[in-house]
Amino acid sequence: MTENNTILDVVKLTKIFRDFWRRPTVTAVDGLDLSIRRGEIFGLLGPNGSGKSTTIKMLLGLLHPTEGSISILGGRPSDVAVRKRIGYLPEASYLYRYLTPRETLSFYGRLFDLPAAERRRRTEELLAMTGLESAADRAVGEFSKGMARRLGLAQALLNAPELLILDEPTSGLDPMGCRQVKELLRALADQGTTILLTSHLLADVEHICDRVVIMYNGRPRAAGALQDLLATPERMTLDLPALDAAATKRLLAVLREQLACEPELSRPTMNLEEFFVRVVNEAAEDPSPANAAGPHMAPFLKQ
Repeated sequence: MTENNTILDVVKLTKIFRDFWRRPTVTAVDGLDLSIRRGEIFGLLGPNGSGKSTTIKMLLGLLHPTEGSISILGGRPSDVAVRKRIGYLPEASYLYRYLTPRETLSFYGRLFDLPAAERRRRTEELLAMTGLESAADRAVGEFSKGMARRLGLAQALLNAPELLILDEPTSGLDPMGCRQVKELLRALADQGTTILLTSHLLADVEHICDRVVIMYNGRPRAAGALQDLLATPERMTLDLPALDAAATKRLLAVLREQLACEPELSRPTMNLEEFFVRVVNEAAEDPSPANAAGPHMAPFLKQ
């Protein structure tokens, strides 16, 4: 791995919270090591209280580590130049309820010092990408949780970030919206955007993450590529077309004789999300409802 391919490098990261008299009370993060490459989708997992939120706050420069070091995009989390290259979606979408989506994105575009023409262009492209065009001039306070979540994602992408940090990105979305957001994140990663996400929806993590770390009580307990962590090398699956009863009986008899074991016979199944999406797409005249994230990426995000 070359240095240019390393977007985030964390070494022995530790955060100890102290009381008024400076006595240690909680070790929220204890000796965390991370190295995330460009274009990777990395999952930061663990139960509530495991240190995920504290880790993210340190990566964003909102908290200072007690020990350890953080190198992010070649700099420190407190560097303004580094922060301009990061997109962040918090677990709760904090939006100004009296602004419209168009006004909201324009406001954040000003914070990034985007020129007026570029700000307008990106705003319209993101509204189209997230399926919010028809609600672009409605007050955000009228939005459902899912619509507010899509607007929050649009805001996180406004600066075309190199590193995208997402806290529960599919929270509040229906299954179609979840699928489309995951497809968008995968497309962003394929184009070089690095994504760090947390989620309690492990099926979503399994679909899109390349590597994960699982934390408990502030410490990493398991880490690696998903295909390695989830592999069961002591078992093997043989995928065959459907056989009639007689052929199945003969095959099982041969396996018992040759392998001296009792094979298990089962039929493969799709997961519930795949079945749900198939049913909805077959039933709908338009497979991309107006209230779901669109399948096309905003042109300014294409690298």
